[in-house]
Amino acid sequence: MKDKNIHILGIETSCDDTAAAVVRDGKQVLSNVVSSQNDIHRKYGGVVPEIASRKHIEVIGVVIQEALNRAKMGLDAVDAVSVTHRPGLIGSLLVGVGAAKAISYAKGIPLIGTNHLKAHIYSNLLINPHITGHCIGLIVSGGHSSIYHVDGQLQIRALGHTVDDAAGEAFDKIARYLGLGYPGGPIIDKLSASGDEQFIEFPRPMMDSGDYNFSFSGLKTALIYATKKNPQITSEKNMASLAASFQESIVDVLVHKTVKACKDYGINTILVSGGVAANSRLRQRFEQTCEKEGIALWIPPLWLCMDNAAMVACLGYYEFKAGKRCTLDMDVSSRSDI
Repeated sequence: MKDKNIHILGIETSCDDTAAAVVRDGKQVLSNVVSSQNDIHRKYGGVVPEIASRKHIEVIGVVIQEALNRAKMGLDAVDAVSVTHRPGLIGSLLVGVGAAKAISYAKGIPLIGTNHLKAHIYSNLLINPHITGHCIGLIVSGGHSSIYHVDGQLQIRALGHTVDDAAGEAFDKIARYLGLGYPGGPIIDKLSASGDEQFIEFPRPMMDSGDYNFSFSGLKTALIYATKKNPQITSEKNMASLAASFQESIVDVLVHKTVKACKDYGINTILVSGGVAANSRLRQRFEQTCEKEGIALWIPPLWLCMDNAAMVACLGYYEFKAGKRCTLDMDVSSRSDI
């Protein structure tokens, strides 16, 4: 007799996107709904935590119902609810966890708390559920730039983190400084396509530090000092090349350190994930470098790079199969546990 399909409802509210999804057997995405708050936070140049949490409260019910509607099922067909409970903005996390607890209690189904960063890595399993063996995982997003060792059982161990600004934060802050808008990553990516990445030779922070940590705050400062010294480089004709040069420095460091981790650990597979993994130059450079070095590369499609609930449901499936269950007193945390 064929095993019963397992349907996981995923809920993601770690920052400013309200998301819900239904995933079957950890690999088939039946629905994936995301309500973005970009338009709300754009005028502030970044996410305002109190506004984000209030908006989550307004739309969480509608988003969950839409995910169920698109999956053509009701809550009675859901086997477990998986929700991000760390790391993230406390107010935002509480909204998603509160909704998940209510569903778990009302329907008598298991509650599974998931780590947002681990879920990003698992997003690669939605495009290739057969990933096996040891891998090096790179997560690059607005708040995180981290390298992980992923073992054959998909258990994750941190190798290095950002010590100050993550890559996404650096893009956002420089875009705001240059008056380009928000969110900064996609804007700089698009602008850089017509620029010269060798226009300015910016530093490559911690490129040869000997560890797997990142630091992009100094790079941001280097660009600001360069524009103060020579205001002409921010002219309209130079802006694309200025952006491309800044982007190239970040890409160089991310690719170099991730490939270094592969060589140091004798691993030939890289999993890239997170919002900055949508950056076209980063994807291009990883593809070129991994082909040259004989390293297998997995990067999710753009919709799985951004914060989404499909990855939360995917991770939830594997946690569910492993027997993980959380009680209704499960708490939230701004910090990761990996």
